Formats: sequence, structure tokens, C-alpha cells
Amino acid sequence: MIDKAEILPGILEQSWDEIEKKLQLAQTFAQTVHIDIIDGVFVNNKTFLEPSPFTPYATNLQLELHMMVRNPIEYVEPFAKAGFTRFLGHIEMMEDQQKFVSYTKQFGEAGLALDGPTEISDIKVPLSSLDCVLVYTSHQVGFSGPAFLPERLEKIKRIREETKKPIEVDGGITDTTLPLAKDAGATRFTTTSFLFSHSDPKQQYIKLENLLNS
Repeated sequence: MIDKAEILPGILEQSWDEIEKKLQLAQTFAQTVHIDIIDGVFVNNKTFLEPSPFTPYATNLQLELHMMVRNPIEYVEPFAKAGFTRFLGHIEMMEDQQKFVSYTKQFGEAGLALDGPTEISDIKVPLSSLDCVLVYTSHQVGFSGPAFLPERLEKIKRIREETKKPIEVDGGITDTTLPLAKDAGATRFTTTSFLFSHSDPKQQYIKLENLLNS
């Protein structure tokens, strides 16, 4: 059974003040929020990395962690203690995929994430062992606002042929690109700039939800 489609506000920020502003907005219209963390090693950018300030928001929101970091397994428990329940680790700097999946399942949902250029064949565990897969649909992760690349759709289609598990997309998701990703088989749609660069993020969110339901 393929899961119900969902829009996830994405937050990629260097300061807690900016993160909190977006969390306060997102909790008025969303059920799940996607938090990006970057360690300055995976890519040449760095975000806020302290888990504890998120704790109050875990009451009203499901918090999902997208780890663009070296050895993502090291971040799982600290963020789980802060209330995060879904963890997406990038395989590009992951020492042992099976260990990551097995360990993370103690704390919540475990998913693997693929950067834009990364091939599906680089996933070394059965898709059946995962709770979800994230496909980055732009060039390379690490910054908000990049353009959607249609060639990433083929990756989504191939994964969908092999599993009914949730497929999440992140990177250039807008009202124009969401239908393309949906038709390819994606079921979760993380969107950052499309929401928060607009004067009314809630209206942008509703616009995407209407597309899912049309």
C-alpha cells in the first residue's frame, strides 16, 4: 500500500531564530516539517546543529531530519531525544548503510537519501528494509532554492517499480514541478523556497495540497 501523499515544509537555516520563525508558521498549516542539517563537510555550507531547541515543537509537529552530514548515524540519537521521529541519512558519506538503518529504527523511521548525481545502485540494502527513500531532484544538496532537474524523474520511476514504500522528493518542488514528481511515483514533497520566499506560505502550501488532490 503506497502512503497518502503529503507536502512537507522544508527548513534549511544557519540560525535558530530563522528556524523558529518558520516552525511557528509551519505549525499553523502542516503536520510534518522537514529539517535540513549540514555539517560543513558534506557540502560547503553549515546549518544550525543543536537539537534541543526543537523539543517544544515536537508536541504539535512530526519532525523529520534530513542529514547532509558525514556519518549521519551520530546525529540520530541526539535529535531523537529532542523529539524527531523520522531520519533520512545521505548514503554518500555513510560508513555502513545496514548499520544505519538497523540502529535508526530504534528511534523512529529510517530512510536513505540520494544526492542528485547518486545512482540507485549505490543503495546497498534492500528497499524493503527502509521506511522511505529521499531523492534529491536538483543538482546537489546543501542550499535552498535550486532548480528542479527533470532527469531526476527517472530515478523516482525506477525506485517506484521496486517498492511501494514512501518516496520523498526534495529540490525545486513548486506548483509546476510537483505534478511531474507525483506522476513519476513520489508521495512526499519537501518544499522550501516555494513556501517561505512567499509573503503567504500557508497559501502556497494549500496550492500544493490542491494539486495533490486534483
